[in-house]
Amino acid sequence: MRFLLLHSPTWRPDAALAEAFAATAVETRAVAAPADVRPDARPTVLLVDPAARGALDAETQAGLVERGLALVALGAPGETELPGELPDAGLSAFVAWPAAPRRLLLALRTAFREATARREARLARAEAAVRTHEVAELTEIGIRLLTERDHDALLALILQQARRITSCDAGSLYLVETDDAGARRLRFRLAQNDSRPDLPFAEHLLPLDPGSLAGWAATSGEPLVLDDVQDLPPAAPYAFNRSFDARSGYRTKSMLVIPMSNHHGEVIGVLQLINRKLHPDAVLASAEDAEREVLPFSPHTVKLVRALAGQAAVSLENAQLHAAIERLFEGFVRAAVTAIEQRDPTTSGHSERVARMSVALAQVVDAADDGPYAAARFDADQVRELRYAALLHDVGKVSVREEVLTKPRKLRDGDLALIRQRHAYLIRTAEWSYERARAAHLAEQGPPGDAAVLARLAAERAAELAALERLLALVEESNQPLIVSPADTVVPPSAAELAALGRRTSPGLDGAPLPWLTGRELADLAVRRGSLNAAERREIESHVTHTYAFLRSIPWTRGLRGVPEIARGHHEKLDGSGYPLGIGGAAIPVPTRIMTITDIYDALTAADRPYKRAVAAETALDILRDEVAAGMLDAGLFRLFVEGRVWTTGAGPD
Repeated sequence: MRFLLLHSPTWRPDAALAEAFAATAVETRAVAAPADVRPDARPTVLLVDPAARGALDAETQAGLVERGLALVALGAPGETELPGELPDAGLSAFVAWPAAPRRLLLALRTAFREATARREARLARAEAAVRTHEVAELTEIGIRLLTERDHDALLALILQQARRITSCDAGSLYLVETDDAGARRLRFRLAQNDSRPDLPFAEHLLPLDPGSLAGWAATSGEPLVLDDVQDLPPAAPYAFNRSFDARSGYRTKSMLVIPMSNHHGEVIGVLQLINRKLHPDAVLASAEDAEREVLPFSPHTVKLVRALAGQAAVSLENAQLHAAIERLFEGFVRAAVTAIEQRDPTTSGHSERVARMSVALAQVVDAADDGPYAAARFDADQVRELRYAALLHDVGKVSVREEVLTKPRKLRDGDLALIRQRHAYLIRTAEWSYERARAAHLAEQGPPGDAAVLARLAAERAAELAALERLLALVEESNQPLIVSPADTVVPPSAAELAALGRRTSPGLDGAPLPWLTGRELADLAVRRGSLNAAERREIESHVTHTYAFLRSIPWTRGLRGVPEIARGHHEKLDGSGYPLGIGGAAIPVPTRIMTITDIYDALTAADRPYKRAVAAETALDILRDEVAAGMLDAGLFRLFVEGRVWTTGAGPD
């Protein structure tokens, strides 16, 4: 207890006041002004003499009461009640002066009880504010931990926040892992040290046993609180590894080792906090600094860190589960891509190359500072979404018939052999017709016959045989698929010649006219681009619809919901000439436009396939330029594709 006397220089306490002070056996001290009253851990009563009451306006008095003081006002001679000029808010007593010592002592003790109550209430409010702040801190930390999905960043955040709320100079983090044989062990995963931030750190493994501090906490599931790790109990099963301190000159003193347990009660990691500091910004450059600055961990601090460790364990387990799900999904995607490529092994690596180039082009777009895509940005989720869409864009090809999917030439399997057989029959028929006509002429005219007629018959036979040989040559030539630019509308003369020859007929076995080529064969050989006729092209184009249906059936996470739409549109064109929807312009999202360019480029430049020859990079770029000029492809994206040399990223290993 203490009493402070606020009085004017001219006022003098009398013997009664001195006797009352003496009876309390507590500190008494005079202060000249309210500003001289300093907070103290003890309850304080402030006596205010009549001359000093003018310094106590309402605001000053409220401030003193807020700081836990109790006020006793002394009256001037003749004053029997509180005068109007003195605010009564927070005033504990008014004592008319002069007063009997007993009366004054009673007022002082009453005021002391009020001061004590106010101090306790003030401390309770301060404690409540601290607890509220701690709860808010833990809540904020918990939110940050739960929203951090990067595993390494999460570990760093856990250790950083634990050190911050405890004012620890250093700390480390261990993870429990299981090897291929099922044995559990500790991995020293992360270390932080404010005083020695440049010290080298290397991950290493420890046995999961009580021999180390982290091992003891992990196996027991209990926190380990050490005021000084250099002074461990002799019977302790654990030991402190002094090698780090010996190498670095750092003094490790107080330590708190907290196990991190998941909701099953299994320890999944250990949080180790080192050297709790009196001043958070202090640097422990020497052992003397450590002796002066380092504090032990209080029970409340232990409780606080245990709460944080619980949050950290949940976040860490969530991050590990998220990573496991991503690995599982990545495996599923890889398996789907493998299934596609097994249908057509000659296209192996196509999906991976398209994904690689698409991601690279998205990164170039993200970095662009001019042009139509200067403001476009791709975050990590959008890049991953594009990558998965590119990897799975052809998954619907598993629903396409293999003879269409891998059709190497314009004619179907067996068609060329049938044409050759028919050709041989037509050759023999031409020879037979010539011999029959010659024999009939000789029988009619007699040998040697009319030389002019025989010459005409021989010329007709030669012309027909030549036409048949030309037909077969044109069939074999036209059967090869062509890569034609959309801007190339010129029909080669050989196409018209083939059509004219194909429509010719010769007598069949039944005497009816036998066409040299059937209508379907002529239609197949007349295909301008690739090896597929119209019906087959529609069938293979249906793979986009099958892809979309397959991808739509997957319950994608929020960041990947756009995968089906991105994949479905990779054959759409800006001018509306694409498929399956025939949409164009703004209806085609930017990620799809990116994948369209990379898909076409890889299809053109990929290694030789039975149905096409690979074209050179420059030729492929020229074909893409033609499609850009025709309004099919995005000019801005193609410019970035070329300027960023994105096309070279498709040449790496698959």
